[in-house]
Amino acid sequence: MPYIEDDELRHTFRIACDDHLQQLEDGLLHLEEHPDDRDRLDRVLREIHSIKGDAGMLGIDTIARLAHDWEQHLVPIKQDNVPLTPQLCDRLYRELDRIRQLVNEAVTGRWSPVEPDTAVDRPNIGPQSPTQTAASAPAPAATSPKPSSDSSPNGNVQNDLDGNYRIDTIRVATHNLDALMTQAGELTVTKIRIAHRLSEIEEIVSLWEEWSRDTNASRFLWEEFRVNGRENGNGTRANVLEQMQSFQQLSRDRLERMGNLVNRLRNAIAEDTARLDTISDEIEDGVRTLRLLPLSTIFNLYPRLVRDLARSQNKNVQLSIWGGDTRADKRILEEMKDPLTHIIRNAIDHGIELPEERVRLGKPERATVTLRGYQTASTVAIEVSDDGRGLDLEKIKKTALKNGVCRPEDLETMTPNQIQSLIFMPGFSTRSFVTEVSGRGVGLDVVHANVERLKGSIQVESEPGKGCTIRLHLGTTLATAHVLLVEVNGQPYALPVEFVQTACTIDPSDIFAIEGRETVLFGDRPISVATLADLLELPETSAKREARSSALSCIILKVGDDWLGAIVDRLIDEQDAILKPQSKLLARVRNVSGATILGTGEVCIVLNPVDLVQSLHSTRRLSALTRDTTSVSVASEDIGVEPPEDRPRAVVLLVEDSITTRTQEKRILEAAGYEVVTAVDGLDGYNKLRAQPFDAVVSDIQMPNLDGLEMTERIRSHQQYSELPIVLVTSLGTDEDRRKGAEAGANAYITKSSFDREVLVETLRRLV
Repeated sequence: MPYIEDDELRHTFRIACDDHLQQLEDGLLHLEEHPDDRDRLDRVLREIHSIKGDAGMLGIDTIARLAHDWEQHLVPIKQDNVPLTPQLCDRLYRELDRIRQLVNEAVTGRWSPVEPDTAVDRPNIGPQSPTQTAASAPAPAATSPKPSSDSSPNGNVQNDLDGNYRIDTIRVATHNLDALMTQAGELTVTKIRIAHRLSEIEEIVSLWEEWSRDTNASRFLWEEFRVNGRENGNGTRANVLEQMQSFQQLSRDRLERMGNLVNRLRNAIAEDTARLDTISDEIEDGVRTLRLLPLSTIFNLYPRLVRDLARSQNKNVQLSIWGGDTRADKRILEEMKDPLTHIIRNAIDHGIELPEERVRLGKPERATVTLRGYQTASTVAIEVSDDGRGLDLEKIKKTALKNGVCRPEDLETMTPNQIQSLIFMPGFSTRSFVTEVSGRGVGLDVVHANVERLKGSIQVESEPGKGCTIRLHLGTTLATAHVLLVEVNGQPYALPVEFVQTACTIDPSDIFAIEGRETVLFGDRPISVATLADLLELPETSAKREARSSALSCIILKVGDDWLGAIVDRLIDEQDAILKPQSKLLARVRNVSGATILGTGEVCIVLNPVDLVQSLHSTRRLSALTRDTTSVSVASEDIGVEPPEDRPRAVVLLVEDSITTRTQEKRILEAAGYEVVTAVDGLDGYNKLRAQPFDAVVSDIQMPNLDGLEMTERIRSHQQYSELPIVLVTSLGTDEDRRKGAEAGANAYITKSSFDREVLVETLRRLV
């Protein structure tokens, strides 16, 4: 297979073939349903003819030959000599996949496992009996092949070497580029205006310097007059007074000039700032618009999947697509491709009944899977619904208990929707769950993980015997978020505003218990409440204990059908925040979705409301709102650490140069009952260790000034620190790296790729 050397031709050929292949697949799906549509058949023939011509022009004979063979299968159908049978469609689909693989090889140079001279056996010209057709057709594949690339009207999409779905290019309307160019021009004009402001500032500085010189001269003249003026007579006195009056008049003039300059500068800067705000907002909206693609970009991948999977299962299923023109961020499409594939596959595999069973139940023989997309005020929603068996709540409960996903007392307090949502927990992704509960656990933890990364939520609605709907709500903006800032234990935390229903104050006397959980009435709705500190497993402070008798600040959150009242110390502000994703070290920290930097330069953790609701179900029944102060260490007991009340708090030196990682590790250790002192690098850590006693050291390795290994060796060089526990937490995970850590004198070595909060805490518990 020749590789296309010319960059421009290679790019053009890839985009053109992606379009043609998608049109061929869509056309073939349409012809299966409407075999008499001659216009569509002609369009399909034109598409395959275009691929043949383009490949022949570029000297890619293998693709040209396969395209010609594919074309010749449709000629007898156009001449009414043979019918378009399902078996023939199976063959044509397989040939499309072969052409797609060869196109990918021609534009990437990566070998594809396709035999170049393999061609589909052409059907005999003339009528065939059903028996002959069935006998000559191979059995349908159990799963549909995974294409290496697909196309959309707005972008070029493909799977990378790791099999991840990604969108390489996006087609942009020229008017969008024109708008961005106009805004860039406005930005240039404003930049020039701001440069002029600098000259005005320099004018003010010059005036100030001149004024300062004259003021000093006036002060010197006055001192001269005070010392010698009386001896020089009245003439000298009059002369000095005249000069002083002149200086005063000059000062008044300069003061007026400076006032005018400052006012003019203030007004100009205010105007320029407003222009910058407008332009930056427009550019941000423009760039965000460029990244928006219609949901049809991925929706168009599923008709073929549904068709092949239904045939392999001997089921009759149609896919109904709505809202494909709804636009969403490019990353949403990339992240949702695999989850939607899992949901649709499970719906057909285990949710949809066989045709004879559906007829016996009084349902249409043909089942329907509906894929729908639409926009809400703050999210993009994607629904997958089917009219199959639905979910069996009792079987879900049994499997949840069997797999240890939750406890019997937790199930007692859950609503039906909450029980149905358990199918997305990793504990349900087992083969036994597939056979016992309609198979909907296969891969659905992938759905939960991807939706969580997109700051979204999942809702499940199911009625036994009538079907199931899975609804995904995804954030429209992924790099920024509008957040509500709250304070807990003196630290700021951010909550995404789209989950916040309201903020209110509640009186402690209004809190009552329902099934062992603190509850308040919000309107006529009972809502479980808990302190945010408890949900985050933070230690209780004396100030918080004293505040229980006064009105409490409460944030009402709604996540899907779940409600939660989170008690905080106080509300701070509401603002837009730029989200920083979690590092690999923090990828599994519950309740946290990322971090942001506040205007003060302080790191602020952005909380995950979905996790907070789950944390509510996993915390103890009676929280800090009602229990006495002798049992405040829920977090410490849950992770196997002795309560701080039973022993003096151990002091840990935390050495980490990353501010985000340092902040989160500090909170993890404090939640486990340790007192933590932080250092920004190895040298800082070593100096702090020499200044005061510590019970343990937790350190990174790769740091400036003094790395973790050198710091460990320097600590061990002192006899007094020979028994001091040292734990290294690092991204260096080879056996050689571990050996170096041991030789340096570390007691434990934890790699960040497998980092887990319990691992760190349990390691310290054994060493301290």
